[in-house]
Amino acid sequence: MSACLRSVLVVGLVCMCALSSQSSEAQVNLDAPTGGWRDSRGSGISFLQPVYYPASSANAEGQDPAGLIRGRIALRTKTSAARSAHTLVVNGVAMPLLADEQGQFARPYAFGAGSNSLEVRAEGKASAKNRRRVQFYETNTDRTPSKLRVALSWDSDGTDLDLHVIGPTGEHTYYGERLAPSGAALDIDVTTGYGPEIYAAPAPDKGAYHIYVNYYGSGDRQDIITVAQVAVITNENTPGEKQQVFRIPMRKPGELTLVRSFVFP
Repeated sequence: MSACLRSVLVVGLVCMCALSSQSSEAQVNLDAPTGGWRDSRGSGISFLQPVYYPASSANAEGQDPAGLIRGRIALRTKTSAARSAHTLVVNGVAMPLLADEQGQFARPYAFGAGSNSLEVRAEGKASAKNRRRVQFYETNTDRTPSKLRVALSWDSDGTDLDLHVIGPTGEHTYYGERLAPSGAALDIDVTTGYGPEIYAAPAPDKGAYHIYVNYYGSGDRQDIITVAQVAVITNENTPGEKQQVFRIPMRKPGELTLVRSFVFP
C-alpha cells in the first residue's frame, strides 16, 4: 500500500470517527430547562397536563417553558415492535421517558425554589455522550418545593396502571379527580405503558396517607405481569428530604394494591 493511499485512509477514518462522535453527542438535546440561574416570576406554570385518550406522556399544550422538561432524542429504535422507554432522572428520582416518532419529548414538572437537577439518558446507550445533564437554580421563592411527591412508573408497554392517593381528609386524587382541594395534583393519566404518573403536594395536610396502584388494563393481553415502581419523596430539596422506592409485581388487570401507608410529616 502506497504512503499516499495510507494517508487517505487515515484521514478518512479520522473524519468518520469525528462524525460518529458528533452524532453521538447530538443524540440527546434538552431545550428546557436550561442550566444556570433562573427566575420564573410572571410565568404561567401549570403542573396539570391536558389528556387525550389514549393518553401519552409527550403532550404539553399551553405549558410555560419554566414548568416543562422538553427536548429531543435523535436516535430511536425503529425496528422494535414495542416502544422503548428512555430514562429521566429528576433530583435523584429515576423514571421512564417516552418520546414521539420524531424523538421529541415534553412533560410538566413542578420544580421548587433552589437547586434542581435532571438528566436524560437515551435507551440502550451506555456512553456518557448519549445523555444530557442540567443543573439550575430557581430564585423565585414563591415556587414552593413539593413537600410530598409520589411517582408511579412501570416496566411494560401497552398497559395501564393508575396511581391513587388518599389523604388525611379523605380527598382522593386519581385520574378522575386530578386536582385536590388541598392543592395537590396528578400531572397526567398515562394509559399506554411505562408512565410516569406524578402526584405532587406543595402543602400536604398532616395525617395518614394511603398510596394505591390499580392495574387498570392491558388490552387484549390479559397475562402480562408488570412491575410497578412507586417513589415517595418527602420534603424535596431540603436537608430533611427522604426518598423511598417500592417495587410491586402487578399480575393481572383489575388488581388493586396498597403500596404504602404513612403519616405526614
